[in-house]
Amino acid sequence: MTPVSMKNFAVFGAALLGAAMVAPSYRTAYADAAPERGIVSLKYLNYQDWQTGDKPLTAGMTQDRVSVEAFSLMGMVPIAGEWSLAVTLMKDTVTGASPAHHTADIMHLHDLRKSGDIQLTRYFSRGSLTGGLSYSQENDYISRGASLQGSWETEEKNTTWTLGSSFSDDSVEPNFPGFGQKEKKSVAGLIGVTRVLTKNDIVQVNLGYSHITGYTSDPYRYYDNRPDLRNIVTALCRWNHHFDAGEGTVRLSYRYYRDTWSIRAHTFDAEYVQPLLPGLSITPAVRLYTQTGADFYLPVNPADPSNPAIPPAGQIHYSEDQRLSAFGALTLGFKVSWEIGKEWTVDGKYDHYEQRGEWSLAGTRDTGLATFKAHYFQFGVSRLL
Repeated sequence: MTPVSMKNFAVFGAALLGAAMVAPSYRTAYADAAPERGIVSLKYLNYQDWQTGDKPLTAGMTQDRVSVEAFSLMGMVPIAGEWSLAVTLMKDTVTGASPAHHTADIMHLHDLRKSGDIQLTRYFSRGSLTGGLSYSQENDYISRGASLQGSWETEEKNTTWTLGSSFSDDSVEPNFPGFGQKEKKSVAGLIGVTRVLTKNDIVQVNLGYSHITGYTSDPYRYYDNRPDLRNIVTALCRWNHHFDAGEGTVRLSYRYYRDTWSIRAHTFDAEYVQPLLPGLSITPAVRLYTQTGADFYLPVNPADPSNPAIPPAGQIHYSEDQRLSAFGALTLGFKVSWEIGKEWTVDGKYDHYEQRGEWSLAGTRDTGLATFKAHYFQFGVSRLL
């Protein structure tokens, strides 16, 4: 069996493995200029998560969960001075174990996912237009997506507007006799504005909306029946400031999230890029996250924590997925990037993630959940063509 939601949890933690084209991507702070040279990039990512036994379900134990190894290959070539074509291919292997409810009743899993996307961009004197297609396939899940995003720069060249949309059509077919195939569709839109305030400051504000219909439940979990409709609203604010002294740059961002499942989330990001030697830079980073729980989340039963909580009589929607509980999380990261000559760049990044129910700033905390931890390492090399 392949627990879909737990795989997606690992993917969520390791951004390189994100689902294709669910929402329009953030491309650049400025209106795009046609590239003069192509680029090819190879990246490797290793992800591992685990839960420690400080709660009743896993007392005295540390349980390894999901392990992911991923490779991605990206290539971009300019065409005729006004176009560019970018192709990304990705392959990742997911192995390990996943809880069937909350943090207990472990099920083993192994799956191979292959995905790819292609983007074609047309550049104009004051903007660009990008269209994309994506496809992802694994043992029990297929995702197909399309996106369109455009940017337009004002005549003063200090403000850029961005407008984007995307669509995905997913098929879920668990390894259960007679279950059949379930469908899920997503439509998303984004509008954003980027403004150059000073020679050292740039800010951006993005507003996003997603509409998801169809099968959203996890068929491998006990008592999991989620609404077949989910609307999501997000607001993202970024501020980059460059310091003349030391030549460093601080990047700050705040993201607000709310959906029709009653989840409200806040994300704070901060990173500092510091050049050391010519071509060499380091980037420490921190992320703070907190969310409330879904209104249909079933907490651990303190009287019987080893067994799934039974939904109350008459309750239609319910889930014991810990990602839908109220929790807070902390991510600490560190990146090193080194430009070797004029063509080559090598970079490595390490992140450590920790999630606890008691860290939630709002909502009803589930004190029966074990602490969730993960770390992932990414290494990449790229070359200008």
